[in-house]
Amino acid sequence: MGLEFDAVLFLSFGGPDKPDDVRPFLENVTRGRGVPPERLDEVAQHYLHFGGVSPINALNSAMISSIRDELAARGIDLPVFFGNRNWHPMIADTLAQIYDAGHRRVLVFPTSAWGGYSGCGQYHEDIAGALASLEPEAASQMVLRKLPQYWHESLFVDAAGDAVRRAAASLSGESQPRLVFTAHSIPDAADRDSGPPAQGRLYSRQVRAASERAAAAAGFAEFDQVWQSRSGPPQVPWLEPDIVDHLEDLAAQGVRSVIVSPIGFVSDHLEVVWDLDNEAREKAAELGLEYVRADSVGTDPRFIEMAVDLIEQYRDGVVPQDVPLGVGDNGVYCAGGKCCRASVRRPRPAD
Repeated sequence: MGLEFDAVLFLSFGGPDKPDDVRPFLENVTRGRGVPPERLDEVAQHYLHFGGVSPINALNSAMISSIRDELAARGIDLPVFFGNRNWHPMIADTLAQIYDAGHRRVLVFPTSAWGGYSGCGQYHEDIAGALASLEPEAASQMVLRKLPQYWHESLFVDAAGDAVRRAAASLSGESQPRLVFTAHSIPDAADRDSGPPAQGRLYSRQVRAASERAAAAAGFAEFDQVWQSRSGPPQVPWLEPDIVDHLEDLAAQGVRSVIVSPIGFVSDHLEVVWDLDNEAREKAAELGLEYVRADSVGTDPRFIEMAVDLIEQYRDGVVPQDVPLGVGDNGVYCAGGKCCRASVRRPRPAD
């Protein structure tokens, strides 16, 4: 048995709490990435449409509360702290709080299920950066172990499948619905370079595999895999098709009913509610499509159960002999960083 961990850090992306936070938050997200100011102005309007408050804040707080309750129900005495990459509470401030509270071995649960740079590697960098913000003596006493990628976990997939089933039940039943899964688009080059050199495309392969399993869990033999929330210059190819373009293609094919599942997102944060509940829904109405959007998994008790299962599995400090993708200590990538190396980093839009 290894040395037990004594705290949990719930690590997320972050989002503004009020209108005055929006622009500074977006500047944090895009710092050093050459994103033009006009793009920031455009994305800022998405937040201001919702009063300048990101839905991710309340959603994360609810998930953390549920994780604490589940830990307590299992008799596991571990405090859960909250830190973000891009807005308060910032991970560096949270880590200082963790240290001052006397904790030295921390399990890190990220709000991303996937491999690749944005989904995994950047979380390792967040951890390394937070450690670097501590005094050297303090940092040397800390172990922060990132928990593994969890896109393939049965509880995650089953929760997504049941959300699709609930969404299907809300349709009129007048036509056979087309099931469409969405995830965050990334530059094609970043996806191509992620994963073992002989295969690549780790991120898109993971998303498709999870979608296939969720579709089967919902009773669908077929589905479409599309992408959303692309950013960056138009001349740079990103994963396609985009959800809005795909809705146009479906309407041209004679499809009259669509279920959209945001399987690539843990919770209904801004990119889900803006891209799917506003832009995609408006396009569907324009095309005469009956449209329903499935819930994300973060509201499902099985997602909380899965998170606590991982915490319980790694609490004793023992790592399986075959180290799962995503696991790493103090910002060191697993497996040499082959699936999420920083050399393939690309700009990612907000929230």
